Amino acid sequence: MSDTTLGEFLRARREAVTPADVGLPGGGRRRTPGLRRSEVAALAGVSVEYLTRLEQGRDRHPSMPVLAALADALRLSADERLRLLNHYKAADGAGRLVGMCQGPPAQSVRPTVRALLDRLEPAPALVVNRLGDVLAHTDGFERLTGPIGLLDHGRANLLRYLFADPRARAAYPEWERVADERIAVLGLGLRRGDPHVGHLVDELTLAVGAPFTDRLTAPPGPAMRTGVERLAHPQEGELRLAYETLGLSDDDSQLLIAYLPADDATAARLDRLTGRHPGALRAVSG
Repeated sequence: MSDTTLGEFLRARREAVTPADVGLPGGGRRRTPGLRRSEVAALAGVSVEYLTRLEQGRDRHPSMPVLAALADALRLSADERLRLLNHYKAADGAGRLVGMCQGPPAQSVRPTVRALLDRLEPAPALVVNRLGDVLAHTDGFERLTGPIGLLDHGRANLLRYLFADPRARAAYPEWERVADERIAVLGLGLRRGDPHVGHLVDELTLAVGAPFTDRLTAPPGPAMRTGVERLAHPQEGELRLAYETLGLSDDDSQLLIAYLPADDATAARLDRLTGRHPGALRAVSG
């Protein structure tokens, strides 16, 4: 891939956006129907000279906040943001994001952990690595979260779903609180200088923008390991789920998260979802 691919993408998108698209007057003579560099630079908060270097391929390593600002200025769709991220990675961006201070996050679970999950059926339970990738889960978890789309795209990731999938806001009535709690967990890895967490942060910064970055830069809240989560299920309505988070080991930072009904109504609804007899999952109280 050529050095100018990232710049070519930015220029093509600039030329495809009209002044009216971004609330600017369209008067005056224009060589193209799109935006001038000066207009995009002003919208993104960068200099015209810097934007020129990016478009011409003379600078292939913009920071992720700069790319996110350009994506906002150019009104990029979610798919276009992902294409921009891919162009950035192809221009050697990915190599700068991954360092050597920590090993890659786990991608599988031990047989004993898999056996433990089997014993937890029919309760919804899952194992995640330090990035929030879902490594394994119970059938109960699939029946719970399959209808809301969490498991739709290859290896599921709790943060990508929560912030980048529009269905998540409907699925979580208390989306704001859930988002704050997930960010708090992610922030622990970021403060430790984990380059793999940094890579995920860069990806979500570009793909999501302010709903993600505003939380990331806010004063960190507590990283909750237990509590009650509300879920709006498409088939069973609102569920109140008490969760517990257990660390499996210190070396690979895997967490086991198990959910139990927080009230009798949720217990009955989970029984219907899992196809078990009434009382298979009893309600717990705090």
